[in-house]
Amino acid sequence: MRFAVVGHVEWVDFLQVTRLPLPGEIVEADDAWAEAAGGGAVAAVQLAKLAGSATFFTALGNDTRGRSARTQLQRHGVEVEAAVRNGPQRRAVAFLDARGERTITLMGDRLVPSGRDDLPWDRLAEMDGVYFTGGDTSALDFARTARTLVATPRAGDALTGSHVVLDALVRSGHDQGEEDDPERLGWSARMIVTTRSSQGGTYTDPEGRTGSFEAAPLAGPIADGYGAGDSFAGGLTFGMGSGMNVNAALAVAARCGAGNLTARGPYAGQPTAADLGLPSW
Repeated sequence: MRFAVVGHVEWVDFLQVTRLPLPGEIVEADDAWAEAAGGGAVAAVQLAKLAGSATFFTALGNDTRGRSARTQLQRHGVEVEAAVRNGPQRRAVAFLDARGERTITLMGDRLVPSGRDDLPWDRLAEMDGVYFTGGDTSALDFARTARTLVATPRAGDALTGSHVVLDALVRSGHDQGEEDDPERLGWSARMIVTTRSSQGGTYTDPEGRTGSFEAAPLAGPIADGYGAGDSFAGGLTFGMGSGMNVNAALAVAARCGAGNLTARGPYAGQPTAADLGLPSW
């Protein structure tokens, strides 16, 4: 089985705090670290853990953070196919509070790949599943050559007016930036999945039929919520690309999202295929 992600990566400074500071207040961080993250990177690592490897089509800055992002993702088993931009790597600061909630501030331009970049785009036609988090319309067209294509509303710039039909659009029911009606925006998807954290979520197919799914049980207390949604999307892409039915794919996705919640940072809690009792590819 072959899987890929087309999208973005950010260099993220994580700050563990008891609570967010009030206006004008100073708080001390209990811990701090930095690593490559962002929605595309998180989903790529989750797919690599499930499928044994994954390819990440992205864009990186031409600075130390961009080079470090590539190295870190490769250590997680991700093959990085990146266009290098003449500028700094996009950065973020993520506050992680005692409840496990994450609050993020972004800095710099969002770096995403273009179909005009000299990348091996023809390889996407060999993929069983692709998750698309960002890029231009030509990159989306290449992604559509895969057997299964899943995307996030955060890739709206490419989706609008593209006439590409997604197999699934995954959005958060708790994120105002993802709640708009896809049909009104001109996006087409055979299935729309809406996640609602501990409440599970719902899905709608092209015939208007709806269904729901439950959140997976947690193996421990919530450590932090960073990356849970994109781990879910990576799991869904894996399940659908592997030929699972909707309920089975959503169950895998839910377990990926739940696993991510129980360990610090974006990757430590992500389950492998063995953790989920799935065949080794």
